[in-house]
Amino acid sequence: MSQKSYDGKPTLYLVPTPIGNMGDMTYRGVEILKNSEVIFSEDTRESKKLLDYFDIKKKLIPCHKFNEDDVYLKVLDYLNQGFDVSIITDRGTPSISDPGYVSVFKVINSGFNVVCLPGATAFTPAIVNSGLNPNKFLFYGFLSSKKTEKKKELDDLKLLEYTIIFYESPYRVIETLQLIKDIMGERQISISREISKKHEEVYRGTISEVLEELKDPKGEFVIVLEGNKDKESYDDLDIIDHINMLVKTGMRDKDAIKEVAKLHNLPKNEVYKQYIDRK
Repeated sequence: MSQKSYDGKPTLYLVPTPIGNMGDMTYRGVEILKNSEVIFSEDTRESKKLLDYFDIKKKLIPCHKFNEDDVYLKVLDYLNQGFDVSIITDRGTPSISDPGYVSVFKVINSGFNVVCLPGATAFTPAIVNSGLNPNKFLFYGFLSSKKTEKKKELDDLKLLEYTIIFYESPYRVIETLQLIKDIMGERQISISREISKKHEEVYRGTISEVLEELKDPKGEFVIVLEGNKDKESYDDLDIIDHINMLVKTGMRDKDAIKEVAKLHNLPKNEVYKQYIDRK
């Protein structure tokens, strides 16, 4: 199902908002919000501050993790009436570790246009200024807040060669870093906090070095973690388990098979046959 984004159909716009500095709001973002019939927002109190700053006078309707499974009906109601509407979150791009996905999914399947504007999101500046390889990376978002589940997630990720990006709260960042070190081993890491704000800080070094320096953490953190450099560890990993591990991170079967074949120095057809035989 193709979409011609600017064919005049009623459209749901996903509008990124500044993660700290109001100057990061785009001209186009302001115009889209001014031209929308209504704006769905994660926290109407926070969004009101943004709208007042840019002199935008529009109705705000809550769209957050507790009502997202139902609020899409209101989004569709406005679109069915021929109106354009927007979704914003407190900071950053909707759907990226924030509400928005349910409405996007429902709107697409109802035949309306969905357009996401380029703009602020925390992980992009965090990886670019990390000093770690940005060419191939996995954005993971928030790990589980439950320690047992978090350990399992990190264990599933530990053999990936890609740079990995996590979001974390100040209340769990120390525990998370310690678990990463215990499960994944000592690695280079970069942690950014208060991105784009006056008190922005970036900690770089090994996990141990960052833990030594990071005292009384405050603000939201973006963790950028070096990928696995110990290629020999792949030799001890079952080929099918390795494929399944990559698939769990969101990789397609055929791409996982290709990657595993390369990492284990095996013909792709041989890996594919083993995978099919044991599936």
